[in-house]
Amino acid sequence: MPKVLISDKLDPLAVDIFKKNGVDVDFKPGLSPEDQLKIIGEYDGLAIRSSTIVTPEMIKVAKNLKVIGRAGIGVDNVDIPAATEAGICVMNTPFGNSITTAEHAIAMMFALARQIPQANESTHAGKWEKKRFMGAELFNKTLGVIGCGNIGGIVADRALGLKMKVIAFDPFLTDERAKEIGVEKVELETLFERADFITIHVPKNEKTTGLINKDTIAQMKEGVKIINCARGGLIVEADLKDALDSGQVSGVALDVFEVEPAKDNILFGYENVICTPHLGASTTEAQVNVALQVAEQISDYLVNGAVTNALNMPSISAEDAPRLKPYIKLGAQIGELAGQINDRAIESIEIEYQGSVTEVNTDPITSTILANLLKAQLSTVNMVNALQVAQTRGINIKQSYSGSAQEHRSFINVIVKDKTGEHNVSGTLFTGKEPRIVNIENVVIEAALRENMLYVFNDDTPGLIGRVGTVLGEAGYNISDFSLGRLPDGKHAVALISLDTQIPKALFEEISNLEQVNKLVSLKF
Repeated sequence: MPKVLISDKLDPLAVDIFKKNGVDVDFKPGLSPEDQLKIIGEYDGLAIRSSTIVTPEMIKVAKNLKVIGRAGIGVDNVDIPAATEAGICVMNTPFGNSITTAEHAIAMMFALARQIPQANESTHAGKWEKKRFMGAELFNKTLGVIGCGNIGGIVADRALGLKMKVIAFDPFLTDERAKEIGVEKVELETLFERADFITIHVPKNEKTTGLINKDTIAQMKEGVKIINCARGGLIVEADLKDALDSGQVSGVALDVFEVEPAKDNILFGYENVICTPHLGASTTEAQVNVALQVAEQISDYLVNGAVTNALNMPSISAEDAPRLKPYIKLGAQIGELAGQINDRAIESIEIEYQGSVTEVNTDPITSTILANLLKAQLSTVNMVNALQVAQTRGINIKQSYSGSAQEHRSFINVIVKDKTGEHNVSGTLFTGKEPRIVNIENVVIEAALRENMLYVFNDDTPGLIGRVGTVLGEAGYNISDFSLGRLPDGKHAVALISLDTQIPKALFEEISNLEQVNKLVSLKF
């Protein structure tokens, strides 16, 4: 009988779920890290929330551990690379607390509009400062939603019910999906210019860290109010403090901070700043939901081998795994490249399988492609829920198969359609196991993906390669590989440049401003 350790406080119903599914379970919240290390070797599964820190050291001694389940979304407390290397599946429950988090954002907006915490404190102190707390109606105000996925979409729905005007920025939000949920899709700059209230619902990654800063705040309406119930670090807190001092921002509601636990913060003490200690998911209903979900997922994995909401593996049977492995790797690279070079709302994704790849189960390959393509913008997407996430956002998914490939033994072509047209990335396996990119934007090109790369779409005129090489060389950055292809029109070309290290923003902008460069993307694999 498989055995699971629950090392954090979960709803007791999770214990009942494990037992019902034939899993032995120990409920031991509050153990010290040292005590966890002593016993973790006994268990096949580990169910956690945010208190347990799953370190490489813990994984090293957890010889029997097969699955880690996080009751909630964030897995910052799990070393996923170490778990993957050890063959441990890491799961989360990405949708169990969406409503709770969305409702908290709405509550924070009400609190800002009517100064409820400040008025409560004043009244408890025996004052009756009715004139001091002049609020504002939410009716007919414009709410700007940054990130209109699962949680952001719920916030938008609730705000529309309050008769607010809702505008949304999300690179992955299609026109059809925006119309369906009743929001106006706008560019980020437009949102900043028009919104009376701004609420943030995006994952924290390289593109979104510091999204709200002195430059973006300067684009906002004077007196704007900002709500962040997503992740700390999306706002540069020092810049926000300056904006509060100047009056550019009239109020802020924060559930998350750059450093947590936030025992001390430069924004504490401001009368127009409302703070809560990361309560977005803290409701009885949400805690029950995520506890039940993680218990079901871990049980299903240990008893039946089923994989649900995995963050580091696709749904693959033991029989298919050896043959699928190289195709999974190729699909991940194609998807990751396509996702990084595409920054517009996606309307459809078509995946063409040709040659020997059609002889295997392509479902996990498709899931891998979609997950890696969409992960540039979505933290909750993984190999299992990628198709569902795409469909929820109104992205049409199409697959086609051909038993023969024109130039390669196996061939995968991914076509991404947005409002500007169709864009493709294709790949194959060299010697049956080594992934290679062989076509980008219908340009024949041969490239192996490296950790740090630049994607360049440029006018095909003399001197571009020399200019890029000179700029990089003078800055001390070494080119380890340079792959180039030309469009059939003879006017444009595509290049993939491999670098030893990632280049800084200033150097990126210098290359981007070269006359012949139409598009430049810094790639990370």
